[in-house]
Amino acid sequence: MKDGFLDISKINKLSPEKGSVLISEPFMSDEHFKRSVVYLCEHNEDGSFGFVLNNFLDISLFELVEDIVNEEFKVSFGGPVSPDNLFYVHTLKDELNGSYEVMPGLYTGGKFEDLIPLINTGVITPNEIRFFLGYSGWEAGQLDTELSVSSWIVGKTTVRRVLNTNDKHLWKKILDEMGGKFKMISNFPEDPSLN
Repeated sequence: MKDGFLDISKINKLSPEKGSVLISEPFMSDEHFKRSVVYLCEHNEDGSFGFVLNNFLDISLFELVEDIVNEEFKVSFGGPVSPDNLFYVHTLKDELNGSYEVMPGLYTGGKFEDLIPLINTGVITPNEIRFFLGYSGWEAGQLDTELSVSSWIVGKTTVRRVLNTNDKHLWKKILDEMGGKFKMISNFPEDPSLN
């Protein structure tokens, strides 16, 4: 977006940190990240990882895990790394041992075996936990390089938004809420040649 368009790196004042979101630039062509919003669970000198929030799969946890009998829990595509593995974010600090806090009130990890009876008996509900197949990851320095060439916009989010498995317009909504030039970016056509 630098040549003749908008240099996102000059208008985006936020730095990535755990608990923030990465919003893809409007013309990103990577099939995994096109118009995506990625929730960052970690960002440090060793690298970064998170989950795509707006790539929904037509599959439930019940279909993936033999021991699950509750059909209410949806699964999303979290990213291209380890796509056969299941990951989750949740609000279950007290119920799930081994989890760690990403932002106030939201955690990741913990023993999956502890989750199974809580899910099957309805003790926890889909608005308390979200499941992903795969994750999005960056090696040390890789994300900073991508930010320097305007591949991503850094934004903020809420626990409720991270746990929402139905918001197909999340990319546009977050940019609209950021206002100014970001709102303009949210209205860019997916294919600029059609303009």
